[in-house]
Amino acid sequence: MVTDLRRQLQRVVTFGGRLWPLALALCLALCPTVGSADSQASPGTPRVRIAVLGDSLSAGYGLDPAEAFPARLEKALCERGHAVEVLNAGVSGDTTAGGLARLDWTLAAEPDLVLLELGGNDALRGIDPESVEQNLDGILVALEKRQVRVLLAGMRAPRSLGAGYEKSFNAVFPRLAERHQVAFYPFFLAGVAGNPAFNQPDGIHPNAAGVAEITRRILPLVEQLVVEIHQGGIRPNDRKPD
Repeated sequence: MVTDLRRQLQRVVTFGGRLWPLALALCLALCPTVGSADSQASPGTPRVRIAVLGDSLSAGYGLDPAEAFPARLEKALCERGHAVEVLNAGVSGDTTAGGLARLDWTLAAEPDLVLLELGGNDALRGIDPESVEQNLDGILVALEKRQVRVLLAGMRAPRSLGAGYEKSFNAVFPRLAERHQVAFYPFFLAGVAGNPAFNQPDGIHPNAAGVAEITRRILPLVEQLVVEIHQGGIRPNDRKPD
């Protein structure tokens, strides 16, 4: 039923003539029923809401919605017995400036955790690393004010842009993680970038196998944060199963 609902919403939820990932995600309040009964969260357990604020790498460019990173992550967490819903707040082509500009859209969903995956398009366009850092810093400050937990996923610049740019760009992410004391995953495409078996023909976007590999690698850190959120308690009357 959930799969059918996803397909129906994919056809009807649009923004400017294309699928608006956050709008779709907001409609998907149920965690998919997967795995054995023993693997599911206990009845009545509040759901932890995770928003993946990113670009095409996390939005699922060229893939079926069920193969996109947010859907894969939700399924993996549910299979491990966690009550979660993962919102796809990714927009293909988005930069850090775009992510900052539309942050209110993501916060409207009242996430408990934001997985921040932005910067790839900035690097491809050669945007000044200082601007990238300012944009990401603005997002992190806003999330901190709202007391939203953060997992910052790092990105790396193409070597073709030169050693100077590469060094400056790559240093932005660990520096921000340290400054804001947020969880940090050093490279979102770890184990996937540059591997033809894990990428679409363009050599940039992960294919279904690539997304599965990204999910496998980042899952332990996300799972740790979900457990911490549950242990710390989430807001009363929030995220109750339907």
